[in-house]
Order: sequence, then structure tokens, then C-alpha cells
Amino acid sequence: MAEVQSAQGSRVSTVLGRKLGGELLRLRTTAGLTQGQAANAITASTGKVAKMESGWVPMREPDIRALCTLYGASDPATVGTLLELARIDRERRKAKGWWNDVQIPGAMKEYGPLENAATAIKAWQVSYIPGLLQTPGYIRALRRTALPDEHPEVFERFVTARLARQHRLSGQPPLSLWTVIPEAALRIAAFDPEMLRDQLATLLDWGERPHVTLQILPFGAGFVEGLSGSFNVLSFAEPGAMDVVYVESSYSHVWIEGGDGAARHVSIFEKTAQRAFPEPESRAFLERLIKEL
Repeated sequence: MAEVQSAQGSRVSTVLGRKLGGELLRLRTTAGLTQGQAANAITASTGKVAKMESGWVPMREPDIRALCTLYGASDPATVGTLLELARIDRERRKAKGWWNDVQIPGAMKEYGPLENAATAIKAWQVSYIPGLLQTPGYIRALRRTALPDEHPEVFERFVTARLARQHRLSGQPPLSLWTVIPEAALRIAAFDPEMLRDQLATLLDWGERPHVTLQILPFGAGFVEGLSGSFNVLSFAEPGAMDVVYVESSYSHVWIEGGDGAARHVSIFEKTAQRAFPEPESRAFLERLIKEL
């Protein structure tokens, strides 16, 4: 699927919802049928069918079976795959976690349960320490910079929610994280030295865990393609699951769902990792930087 924005008002168009909707759209157009005919088959409005095909609403098993019958999709494997997609999508929409405890954009409301369900993440952040590895002091410094007048209660609720994300790195089984951090993100002079020293020491601790791969991209690596923007690649355990890329900037969020787009970002990440210090050298670099502070 192509790049898509994932929020519209208070609703969320989910990755799995869009994949399922895209498959139903393909089956409908192949059968030469209209959205109106599909709506009649499930006793719904044309608008609901449009939302289903765009991933905006969860889908019920009876509706999927009725549409498959209408479209002539009788292969049990095809129908079973669509039903499984719908089941997982419904579960993730209902999932509760840190993303429910703080006001965040629609895209992050989708990212929360996806990150919680992922088995592996490749994280590339151009300017900051990845969110999964941030200390309370680092989170507070970033938040104060972005929203200096935020109410203290809301501020601390955000910090607590951000820290709750790290539970996936300690759960069973733990999330596998591979991150490459540019040297520039480790040398932001505006941060308090003691806070930054604590953050760097915490990175060393995380790097000791077998499921966390942490590399540093030094200034000497020169230009790399990844410097054009930050992104996370999320991978899942479900059979046939596609990689999903979450591209984040200050004012927008974009999802890239499988296909060449996701593969391209995986390639960018891996090429960047090849230019970065290996893990032992990255650890030594962090230790030297802590001594300099």
C-alpha cells in the first residue's frame, strides 16, 4: 500500500484495517461491483462500505463473509486470511496501554498498540534519543522545550506514559530493538550536563541487554541517506505480516505499509548501521563522552 495519513478527527484508520479494506476493495473491483451493491449485501450505507475499504472502522465477521460471497471469493484460505486480519485489527483497536492515558495525535494512538504488538523495531532518530530509551530527565527537557506552558499535571502524565512504553523492552518476550543514534543527538549542548550524563549511562545499560542493539553514527561517517528524516520500522510475528514504517516529523506523521516503501526504509536503516560504530566501539564512545561531561 502507498503512504497514508492515519488520523481523521477522533477516528483512526489502522494499518491492518487499511490492509483488509484494500483487499476487499480489490475483490469488489475485480468482480465489477459498486459500493452500493456491497452496501446492500451487508444492509449498510454506502458510506460505511467506503469507511471499511479505507480502514476507518472495525469489521465484523458476518460482513466479511457476506462480501466475500458477493465478490465470488470462495477460497477458504482467502476468506480465512481476511477474517484473521479483522480479528487482530479489532483486538488492537480495543487494546489499552500508555496511549490511552495521555492526549496524543491520532497517528500516535495507532502507533501505541502497534509498538506494543511488534516483535522487533528498527529505530532511527536524526536529532533525539529514541523514545523507548529516554530517561525521565530527558523526556522532561524535551517536553518543556515543546510545551513550556503545559499544566504540570498534564506534563507529568505525559512523562509517565512515555516511560510506560519501555515496559515492552522488559516484558516476556521482550521487544527486540535495533537503534542507530547519530553523534549529534548525544552532544546537544542546551541540555543539563548531569541530565545528559544520566541519559548516556542509561543507554549503556540498555545496550547490555541481549535484545537491544545500540550503535552510534559518528560525525566521521559523513553524509548518509538516513539523515533526511527519522523513522521506525515495526515487524510482527503473525504469518505473512508486513513491515510497517512510521515516519515522524514535527508537524506530520506518515505510515508506509509493506511493499517497496517499507523495504526501502529497511535498506536505508541497514546501510546507516553499516556506517555506524559496531556495538563494542559504540559502547566505548559513550563511555568517553560521559567522561567529557
